[in-house]
Amino acid sequence: MTLKDLKPGQLGVVASIGATGPMKRRIMDMGITPGVEIRVIKAAPLGDPVEVNVRGYELSLRREETQRIEMR
Repeated sequence: MTLKDLKPGQLGVVASIGATGPMKRRIMDMGITPGVEIRVIKAAPLGDPVEVNVRGYELSLRREETQRIEMR
């Protein structure tokens, strides 16, 4: 399951990040690392972007980024 599969209000824990290179570094720089909890707050009508709460702050992610974050 990926972050993209979570619905608003659901909570998940990051298992791994499937991106490589600069995209992986960007995701990790935002505080999204394996083991951190992420709660989906809301998603735009067409699914892009998705607003999440991670480490106590709100963050907007593109659909492409959410597809690369594996959750458990």
